This record gives sequence, C-alpha cells and structure tokens, in this order.
Amino acid sequence: MVAVMFMSVALVALLCLLAYTLAIYALPFFVGLAAAQFAYQTGSGLIGAGLVGLFSAGVAFGILAVLFETIRTPIIRLIVALVFAAPAAVAGYALVHGITKEAVPSEIWRQIFCIVGGGCVGIAAWMRLATGVGQLSG
Repeated sequence: MVAVMFMSVALVALLCLLAYTLAIYALPFFVGLAAAQFAYQTGSGLIGAGLVGLFSAGVAFGILAVLFETIRTPIIRLIVALVFAAPAAVAGYALVHGITKEAVPSEIWRQIFCIVGGGCVGIAAWMRLATGVGQLSG
C-alpha cells in the first residue's frame, strides 16, 4: 500500500511537470477541441472537424502571441496571462483528480490534492506566461 502511495505521488509530480511544460497550450487546445466538437456535431465529418480544430487552435495561439508582442502595459499583460492560465489550472485539477481517483480513498483529501495541484499548475502557467512571449516557444 505504501509503494502505491509513493508511486501515486511520483506520478502526480511527473504529470504536473508535464502540465507545466504544456500549460501555455491549454487554452488553444480547449478552443480547438470545442471547435472540432462543434464542427463534428454539425456534420463536417472527422477530417473536417480535425481541420477546423487545428485551425482554431492555431488562431487562438496566434492571438496570444500577437497580444504579448503588441501589449506593453504590465497589468494588461498579466490579465491576458491569467486568461490563458485559467484553463491550465482546470487541466491541472482534472489531471490530479484522474490520478488520485483510485489511490486516495478520502474524498476530502482527494479534493485538497486536486485543488493544490490545479492551483500549482495554474500559477506556474501564469508566471511562465507573465514573463513574456520568449517563453511561448518552450
């Protein structure tokens, strides 16, 4: 049982590191996924929905890059970074919830771990985005 707990903690830490690395792409991914689902439900087919999703995700990421290139006011840059980091926090919460669903029997502790994990991923994404567009490429 102790080994499973240690493996769970290690897996959560590894996936949080992955989420930190990919956090700036959370909003474009969610936008692309929503657009692809909408296109598929309206009858575009699988290939058409995939193309719509890729295009809209690229546009969302392009908007982020253009905003960071053109906006010089630090407060507005932080707000834009917060808007783009909020989906990363949701993704971090879902990530930790998926991992701890079977490993943590107490619902209260599972929610605590999920909130802390989502908060850490969201804050890390916000800090990474707030540093500027140089961080967008990796």
